[in-house]
Order: sequence, then C-alpha cells, then structure tokens
Amino acid sequence: MTDSEAYTAKKSFYNKILTVYGRKPVLEALQDAQVVVHRLHLADSNKSAGIINEITELARAKGAEVLYHDRKALSRISKNSKQDQGVAVDLVCQGYVDYKDFINNKPREHFELLALDGITNPQNLGMIIRSACAGAVDGILLPAKGSAKIDPLVIKASAGTVFKASILRCDNLPEALKTFQQLGTKVCGLSSHAKTGLAELPGNTARIFVLGNESEGVSKAVGTLSDELVSIPMRNGVESLNVAVTASLIAFKSLL
Repeated sequence: MTDSEAYTAKKSFYNKILTVYGRKPVLEALQDAQVVVHRLHLADSNKSAGIINEITELARAKGAEVLYHDRKALSRISKNSKQDQGVAVDLVCQGYVDYKDFINNKPREHFELLALDGITNPQNLGMIIRSACAGAVDGILLPAKGSAKIDPLVIKASAGTVFKASILRCDNLPEALKTFQQLGTKVCGLSSHAKTGLAELPGNTARIFVLGNESEGVSKAVGTLSDELVSIPMRNGVESLNVAVTASLIAFKSLL
C-alpha cells in the first residue's frame, strides 16, 4: 500500500468514527448488540463505580481498546468537559462516509438524500435521522459546521438509529451540492408556492431534498442552487411544518 492509499484508508476509517460521551449514553451505546467499538476513553480520576465497571466490561467484550487519560486530555476527546462525566467512546458507524465516497459507491442510480442546512435543534436532528433511517432515503448530507452536533440529545431523539444511519459528511454544503449537480443530481427545494407536489415527483432522477433552519429556512447560498421546487399540500391555512415532520414525509413518500 502506498502512502497515499494508506492516508485515504485512514481518513475513510476516521470518517466512520462517532464519539459519544457521558456515562449513561456510553452505556446505552455499548448495550446495543450492533454497535462496533473502536476505543473506550476513561478519565484516570474516575472512582470505581458500578456503571464504570459495566462500561469497561462491555467495551472489552466487544474487543475495544481501553485507554486512560487525565481530565484535560479526555475533554479534548469528548469536546465537552462539562458533560462527559469522565467517559467517552469511539464507535465505528459503517454508514458514516465522506460524501465523495458515497458518490463513488452510490447504492442506486436514482438515489435520494436529505441535505440539512443549518439544523441546530438537537431534537429535530435526532428525529430527522430516525425518519431517514426508517424510510426510503439513502442518506443525510450533514455539514460539519452550522448544524447541531451528534450528542446525547440527538442520540436520544433518534432512538439509537444514529448508530446505523447513513450520514454523508461534508465541510461545505453548497460545494457538496454543486458536486452532486455536476453529476446530474437534482437539488430540490421546498416551497408552498411550487406547482409540483411531493407525491407527483417522477422517480427517474437522483435528488437531494434540502431542509432549512428551523426559524430562517434555507440559507441564501444553498437556496440559489435549487434545480426544482416542490410543495407539500396543506389544509386549513397551515403554511409550514416542523422540519422533522417534513423530513418524515419525504422519507416515506414512496413507501405509503
């Protein structure tokens, strides 16, 4: 293997890593039989306790490396020293990939994705992940900046589906969308004034449905990239839906 190939393989592996912190969230993650564990990180100041012992035993049973750190080092791993409770775990989520890796290994020609533009509410993000995982979309395009981080609140709202979901990582959402467009993928925006309803969209092209911020909607930089607009018919004068509800309708539109 060349140095370049080794670097690519290492980057691909670490794209799949999700770090979970906090004693209860870590314990619940380790109790999931499908979860693959890379490393367990413990503060060396932790006192012997039932939950710490249980966490350690579960991690070792899954073949994980167990590492001990001082509090400062652990906080750099968890990125949340106030809530990590001296525990963090690196999980290997096979569905987490760079968006370019998805393009190179797309599951079907006419795939459908959700793109999240500034979704900052952890509960909404968790519920979107849950719907996407259960429905017919092929993944979620999630930018590294400007969105809620996958933390215990998101994990709880997702009912654990965050560990098995297809998450496409990107640094810059507009640039990622442009890359998809260059390959023929349609970027689809939502508008109450659009003439085409969600159920009327033909299934003969790959699409990315963009969901915007809970209060401000889609950003200007992303909104200008829309190739087509689609509406969700609503009655009784209702103008909009919660972003997580909208995600559910998109995810299940072809299954109902």
